[in-house]
Amino acid sequence: MMTEKVLRSIDVLLALFGLLFSLPLMMVVALVGFFDTGAPIFRQQRVGRYQKPFVLYKFRSMRLDTPSVATHLARKTAVTPFGGFLRRTKVDELPQLWNVLKGDMSLVGPRPCLLDQSELIAERAARGVFKVRPGITGLAQTQGIDMSDPRKLAEVDAFMLRELDLRRYLRFLFLTMVGRGQGDRVRENRAD
Repeated sequence: MMTEKVLRSIDVLLALFGLLFSLPLMMVVALVGFFDTGAPIFRQQRVGRYQKPFVLYKFRSMRLDTPSVATHLARKTAVTPFGGFLRRTKVDELPQLWNVLKGDMSLVGPRPCLLDQSELIAERAARGVFKVRPGITGLAQTQGIDMSDPRKLAEVDAFMLRELDLRRYLRFLFLTMVGRGQGDRVRENRAD
């Protein structure tokens, strides 16, 4: 088990490196995103550590008129063609490196939920999941578990937190970077 201080130090170093390294790419994505949706940066209130709300940043992958719902409830047609590319490559997640630097998030941890996902909030609270910063990726995402089953997700999150060490932390990051992080996806069976 990693101490909080070690985890935070690794998060800050990797997030800083990631932001510096990806800055040219993010500038291009922001420009293309401006032409794609008119507003390339997506901001949304999420539940953070100790259930304190924070603003999460991502590159916008859905149309502007898309209702603010959990990703698994969004319609497949809400995702723009460019947004689909961003989601497949995980490039839409890059602005969250800023959330990591600010201390709102960790690179690895439970995916932050929406403020109105009361069932998931209750399940996570019962298991002590909110004692840590939410993450960009983690066990649930690399196993394809989304927020549609709150109890299962909370159980997986709690298990991950009990077992998290440096090897697993790096493994979750690697699996996400090679395309295994599919837990937070728009379901194929959702259509107009």
